[in-house]
Amino acid sequence: MRRVVITGIGVICGIGNNRGEFLTGLREGCCGIGPITTIDIGDIRFRNGAEVKSFLPEDHFEPKESDMIDRFAQFAVIAAREAVAQSGVEWTPELRETSAIITGSCIGGQGTEDTGFHDVYKLGRTRVHPMTIPKTMANAGASAISLEFGITGPAYTISTACSSSAHAIAQAFRTVRAGEADVAITGGSEAPFSYGMLKAWEAMRVISPTVCRPFSKDRNGMILGEGAAMMVIESLDHALARGAAPLAEIAGFGMSSDAHHVTQPSAEGAAKAIWAALKDAAIAPEQIQYVNAHGTGTAVNDVTETHALKLAFGDFARKLAISSTKAMHGHTLGAAGAIELAATVLALSAGFLPATINFNERDPDCDLDYITEGARDAETEYAISNSFAFGGLNAVLAVRKI
Repeated sequence: MRRVVITGIGVICGIGNNRGEFLTGLREGCCGIGPITTIDIGDIRFRNGAEVKSFLPEDHFEPKESDMIDRFAQFAVIAAREAVAQSGVEWTPELRETSAIITGSCIGGQGTEDTGFHDVYKLGRTRVHPMTIPKTMANAGASAISLEFGITGPAYTISTACSSSAHAIAQAFRTVRAGEADVAITGGSEAPFSYGMLKAWEAMRVISPTVCRPFSKDRNGMILGEGAAMMVIESLDHALARGAAPLAEIAGFGMSSDAHHVTQPSAEGAAKAIWAALKDAAIAPEQIQYVNAHGTGTAVNDVTETHALKLAFGDFARKLAISSTKAMHGHTLGAAGAIELAATVLALSAGFLPATINFNERDPDCDLDYITEGARDAETEYAISNSFAFGGLNAVLAVRKI
C-alpha cells in the first residue's frame, strides 16, 4: 500500500478566513465565538455562535455564481482553492480524470432550505428559488469543487453527523492508498446558522448560553460554528515526483459504531475507533503525543471522551497532550473533523500544540492534560484527531509529521 501525504490545506472558519489567519488564531488562542449576526435569531434562548467574520460572497464569486450555491458550498470552494494553491498541483487532462473529490457535510444547504420553507409556509408564496434543490443537496460542495477545477474523477459526499468530514478524509485516504487515485481533494463544510436549525438545537438543550469550555468543571454546552477545511492529499511518490513539499502523512484511520444510544456517547465505542486507527497506522499507543479531542464542552461528552482515552491508552493517557479547538472555532458539525485535522497538522508543522481556551476549573472526572495554560511549544511526531458523532459513529485519524 502507498503512503499518503497532505500537500495543501485551506481553511475558513470563525477564527480565520484563510489558512494563515487560522494558524495565528490557534497559536494565540483566539475565541471566534460571539453574538450571531448573520440572521435574526428572534426568540432563540442562546445568542452566540462562531461565525465566519466579514464574509461577503461577492469577494469570492461572481453574483450569478454565488446565487447558484449555498453558503456551505461557497465555504467548500474557497477552502479548496486555497488547498490547491498551496499544493501546487497542476491539473493535466489525465489528472483531472483520475483525481477524486470526497467531502463531508452533516446538513448541507440548510440556509437555502430554511428560506424556502419560510417563503412557502410563513409568507404564503407559491414559488421558491429555482435552484433550491441543487443548493440544498449535501453534495453541492463536492459538485462545486468539481466544476471549479474541471475534475471528472469520482466525486461524492459523506454525511455521518459530526464525523462526516473525518469519514470523508478517511475514504479519500484509502482511495489514494489503494492506488485508485493519485490525488484527492477532501474535507468538509457547514453553515448551520438558520432560524429553523437553531430552533432544533435549542430543543436539544446542549447549547451553551455563553462560550464553549471543554473539560472545564463549569462547562455548560457546545457552541455552533460554521466554515470549511479542505485538503489536497496524494501518494507520497506522486508528491515527490512533482517536487511538492508534504505537510504531514496520514498514517491511519479507525472507525466504530457504539450501538448504544443515538445521542449519548459510549467510551468503549470511541476507544475501539482509537485502537483501530493505531492498528491501521501500525504504531504503538506510546507513540501518540497529541490528541485533538472531540471535546464539545457538554457535560456528558467530555467525561466520556476522557474515559475513552484512558481505555485506549491505559496509564499512558496521563502523558498525552490533549486539547479541544472547538473552544475557539465552535462545533462545525460535519466540517469539524476536517477543521480539527487541519488544526492538528498545521500546529504540528509549526512546532506547537493549541490550547483548550476558556478553561476555568478542573473537573475531577476530566483529569488528563488538556493544555489549558495556552499554546505549548512542542516537537510532535504522531497525533490523532477524534470525531464522535450522534448516532454513535466514531472516526479517528492518525497523522505523522514529516
